[in-house]
Amino acid sequence: MSKLFVVPTPVGNLEDITLRAIRVLKECDLILAEDTRQTKKLLDHFQIQKQLIAYHKFNEYKTVESVTEKIKSGMTIALVSDGGTPGISDPGHILIAACIAENIQVETLPGATAFVPALVNSGFATDEFVFIGFLPHKKGRMTKLKEIALIEKTILLYESPFRVLKLLEELKLYIGIERKISCSREISKMFEETVRGTADELILHFTKKEPRGEFVVVIESNIKAQKSKIKE
Repeated sequence: MSKLFVVPTPVGNLEDITLRAIRVLKECDLILAEDTRQTKKLLDHFQIQKQLIAYHKFNEYKTVESVTEKIKSGMTIALVSDGGTPGISDPGHILIAACIAENIQVETLPGATAFVPALVNSGFATDEFVFIGFLPHKKGRMTKLKEIALIEKTILLYESPFRVLKLLEELKLYIGIERKISCSREISKMFEETVRGTADELILHFTKKEPRGEFVVVIESNIKAQKSKIKE
């Protein structure tokens, strides 16, 4: 049956891919890839030969119609990103929504995504959390930070190594100096690291040690605010 498969791929260690994901990539007719060069390396490692078409944030609106037509014509297509689950701070949502609107079957495989191991490894509350992903670089950034300051649950952000110090300085200003933060980088890779502490402690750490790799920043829940509500 023709359908769209959403296939998570490793965020680092290639052993994190599932057997089912490998099977789907082998059996599908076509693979949509955020970066065809990156996906080609993954396919070569698992000896998979398959046609690749670029599907990224710069062309996703233009390609949606042609992709849905291919599936309706009988093709089975797999969607992958550079790493992790498509649609989670990566292209995918627009195509998935379009397929659903066209009554095309969508099947999302479980698998790798960066924020789950970072959340669990933080040691913060996991029963309730808010995933935000990347903050806007300029317009709307301050507004978003103000919103984050009001959230009482555990918060998850993505950040690049080039802006993580700026983010920590902003968090110090907006959420204060008492709430703990956990920074995980290079998840499942050789130099994976998780550093926990206050904003000041993390700023000091990454000032001394140059930030490298993509970051997941986890902010602990606002326990004081929750306790004050219970008292009320």
